Amino acid sequence: MIRLGIAQVNTIVGDFKGNANKIALNLETAEKYDLDILVFPELTICGYPPEDLLLKKHFIEANIEALYTLAKKITSKTVIIGFVDHDEKGHLYNACAVICNHKIIGVYRKMFLPNYAVFDEKRYFEAGQENIIFSKDRQSLFALSICEDIWVKNGPYVEQAKSGAQILINISASPYYAGKNRERKAMLCAHAIETQAFICFANLIGGQDELVFDGSSCIISPKGKIIAQAKSFTEDFIAADLNIQFQQANKKQITCKKINLPHCAQIDITKIHLPLKNNFAPKDLSLVQEIYQALVLGTKDYAAKNGFSKAVIGISGGIDSALTAIIAVDALGADNVVGVSLPSQYSCSETKLDAEILCKNLGIQFIRIPIQNIFTAYLSVLKDIFKQMPVDTTEENLQARIRGNILMALSNKFSWLVLATGNKSELSVGYCTLYGDMAGGFAVIKDVPKTLVYKLAAFRNQQQSNELIPQSIIKRPPSAELKNNQKDTDTLPDYSILDAILKAYIEENQKVSALQKSQGFKEEIMRKVIPLVDKNEYKRRQSPPGIRITPKAFGKDRRMPITHKFIE
Repeated sequence: MIRLGIAQVNTIVGDFKGNANKIALNLETAEKYDLDILVFPELTICGYPPEDLLLKKHFIEANIEALYTLAKKITSKTVIIGFVDHDEKGHLYNACAVICNHKIIGVYRKMFLPNYAVFDEKRYFEAGQENIIFSKDRQSLFALSICEDIWVKNGPYVEQAKSGAQILINISASPYYAGKNRERKAMLCAHAIETQAFICFANLIGGQDELVFDGSSCIISPKGKIIAQAKSFTEDFIAADLNIQFQQANKKQITCKKINLPHCAQIDITKIHLPLKNNFAPKDLSLVQEIYQALVLGTKDYAAKNGFSKAVIGISGGIDSALTAIIAVDALGADNVVGVSLPSQYSCSETKLDAEILCKNLGIQFIRIPIQNIFTAYLSVLKDIFKQMPVDTTEENLQARIRGNILMALSNKFSWLVLATGNKSELSVGYCTLYGDMAGGFAVIKDVPKTLVYKLAAFRNQQQSNELIPQSIIKRPPSAELKNNQKDTDTLPDYSILDAILKAYIEENQKVSALQKSQGFKEEIMRKVIPLVDKNEYKRRQSPPGIRITPKAFGKDRRMPITHKFIE
């Protein structure tokens, strides 16, 4: 019997001391539960992803020093920790160390380096070449892989199982998008059945800039059954007793290097007084629920890890700012969120009232700063230059930029983080104002399509008896309120149609001609929407970072040139 545990930790990139302290705390927990093996996620020592910090020699040295300092504290337990390894030529490797009796007894280097979507690992790392099995009393016990290694068909895990490994341990920093956990679980369970081995999946949790790591670490039996699973979107510690039936592997199949463990003792169950935690699979979250939790975690960690204790939001009385505000409250607490209403002559009495009611419902500080006098002053300054020219979006954008300036002034004065409130649908087609409503330090719902905004708002309202977001906000047709009687549909198709087009074109890379044939979208709508997407890349390049919740978010996932002449 082997008692194995996973420490699902929330690390900070470059915080070697803080990350080491978290590791040390979990080592104490491992002692309490008398674990044989304790597993930490990918690059636990330095945090993930370190990006171009990896190009700094002193960063690599600090990471190695932190690993060796920790190794001195590890006694009889076998501990597996992710770190950055290097060779004598200076090549870097995404690696994990196996530590026991104060020594690093083996290192596995990641073999398959992802270089797509948000991943750039080939920019920094060399691929590992050696598959390793760790054995006990000359019997194959466990083997290691790192994140992408287990996603690849016929990856290292296949060879490891054929060579007799009974436990396949994968340490990961697998970023979240909607539905990812279901895909991941299905893949891991299939691998367990295929290899007839236990699978231990140790995933990172936490927000890192645009990325959110959902955790959801688990231990799976050879029958493909989840026997222990960590919670999603929070730190956790799980453990399970694995009944290992050693089998003699066919010597012709053994191609992995073997390292014998100096200590991995059988457990005397009579000595254990604490029950194992989480030896069951928690109930799956609904898709909307997991997206909401990802948005809360991403906002919470971005603020905390960047030294912000309070956030400020422009509250318009619309659905986007309402959802952003409630996410901020769940992430930071009501006392740490400030709502600012910035009405103009085009703001109707209903939206002004709804903005105030929302802030009261959420229990956050409410400030009203009318912008009409400032707007009038701007027009006065510009009247001679603008004379005889018709009123157009210039005057509309002025209002948005005045609001952005005021919010940034509050941020500057009080060190509040400005949360931008734009959604993915608006950002896709440029229905937003550069240096106006796009101003801010973090864009919470940047990757959330408008139709999903409504679903998330409804979900959050359902979580308690009194609705926090007034129904009048949810039911009112969306409007920027930058001119009289304005509605979003004056400029854009209905959001149900727009979001379907955007998903197909942006996230699925479908050809425009194929969209018209397969989806039945009208040609005049396509001729309007697609050019808006293509010509507004310059705006998206200047938008604040925001939480990724789809398989293809703007930024690292989708890297389009601003200057080009390609037209579909």
